[in-house]
Amino acid sequence: MGLVGVQENGKGEMALSLGNKSKYKRMDSELSDEFDDEASNHYNELERKKSIRKYVLACAIFASLNNVLLGYDVGVMSGAIIFIQEDLKISEVQEEVLVGILSIISLLGSLAGGRTSDIIGRKWTIAFAAVIFQIGAAIMTFAPSFQILMIGRVLAGVGIGFGVMIAPVYIAEISPTVDRGSLTSFPEIFINLGILLGYVSNYAFSGLSVHINWRVMLAVGILPSVFIGFALFIIPESPRWLVMQNRVEDARSVLLKTNENENDVDERLSEIVAAAGMSNGEKNEEKAVWRELLSPSPPLRRMLITGFGIQCFQQITGIDATVYYSPEIFKEAGIENNSKLLAATVAVGVTKTAFILIATFLVDRVGRKPLLYVSTIGMTVCLLTLSLTLGFLGHGQLGVALAVLCVCGNVAFFSVGMGPICWILTSEIFPLRLRAQASALGAVGNRVCSGLVAMSFLSLSRTITVGGTFFLFALLSALSVLFAYKCVPETKGKSLEQIELLFENHNEWQGSEVEMGDSEHLVQKA
Repeated sequence: MGLVGVQENGKGEMALSLGNKSKYKRMDSELSDEFDDEASNHYNELERKKSIRKYVLACAIFASLNNVLLGYDVGVMSGAIIFIQEDLKISEVQEEVLVGILSIISLLGSLAGGRTSDIIGRKWTIAFAAVIFQIGAAIMTFAPSFQILMIGRVLAGVGIGFGVMIAPVYIAEISPTVDRGSLTSFPEIFINLGILLGYVSNYAFSGLSVHINWRVMLAVGILPSVFIGFALFIIPESPRWLVMQNRVEDARSVLLKTNENENDVDERLSEIVAAAGMSNGEKNEEKAVWRELLSPSPPLRRMLITGFGIQCFQQITGIDATVYYSPEIFKEAGIENNSKLLAATVAVGVTKTAFILIATFLVDRVGRKPLLYVSTIGMTVCLLTLSLTLGFLGHGQLGVALAVLCVCGNVAFFSVGMGPICWILTSEIFPLRLRAQASALGAVGNRVCSGLVAMSFLSLSRTITVGGTFFLFALLSALSVLFAYKCVPETKGKSLEQIELLFENHNEWQGSEVEMGDSEHLVQKA
């Protein structure tokens, strides 16, 4: 019996063991299925996020294509003007007017761009800008005289004015908060890319006959705007503009395409609706936009000082003069050969483009203000050194080397901070109902200052020397350091609606940050 018991116990234990094994198998199978489901969901979520990032990136790239046109014009004209002067026999005053008029005229496009983009939308304003530029560039290419060349230049300037104003606004309005700084710096990247392409075009076509080479240089500038036609099939309208048109569901659809976290979409949409003054589908009564801009409230006044001020400082520190007239600067330093002059300007273009890419990676990590400090202080040092080099070192090898180094250093420091952050800030800080037209006003300040600097550089250089002119730029650059300290708040990591709150308090406007939790609390209270 004992043996039977042992056997029975053995069988019982065996059965128990087998029963447990079967149970473990079922549990393992269930856990495995759950794990597979979680892994599949996680993979799908990652794929969705990658797809959205690519989509938003494509939108930012296509919206920035008009800025290639501005950069290309700045770069190509620095070399083309040498051959235009020789072919059309224009005077020095006509040369200054031809170079500088584009910036002055572009303010008309920028002024009109704000209102136009509020009426027809951000997307179609981008397309309109490209069409106007193409017409102007075509006229310049075939211009038989200085007068016809100026007509084409005026039209190209209007188109560029539209494009420069609308691109940062559009990108800021479609970008997720976490990537807004990097993406909004794309227009500046494309300006720099255009400048580099302009320099390369100068160098590539300079060997053609004088009657042909500058025309080919200008004609190449039409190509980037052709791609904008393809962009219209890809990029969506700005969700914030759609809300302003009371197309809230359309805005929600765009937000779903451009935000990685679906749970944030409704919250973000509610903020936009509230900011647009359209809660419950009704528009609040507002003063006309331009009346509000001309008699601003204290917070809006602080926004205008910051936005308009940084746009002006970007240009009065002489960046366009440095780029437009880099051959003149290098000639003053001692480089005589035209081919060597144009080769040196290519080095400037490469430097400028490389450092704007660095800024793109840093602006959402380091913040706007630290990069502004590095930029403005570095520019001041380079401009002062260039002034002393041109004034005291003469035409020796050391003078040439230092001049090239200082010009490259100046454009590098500009590109790492002042260049992109100027456009980022002016597209971030204004309330939704005022954003397009207030940004247009800032762009007008930018273009006026650019035109004045470009049109007066040669005359000023003849009066107080090239070295003296750059000493003046150095003083203005030193003032821009103080301006960044006193008037520019840190906007990194805040939604467009939260940034408005920074200007409600005078102390916050002067650079101290509102904690994110406090900002969200204030948004909820509002």
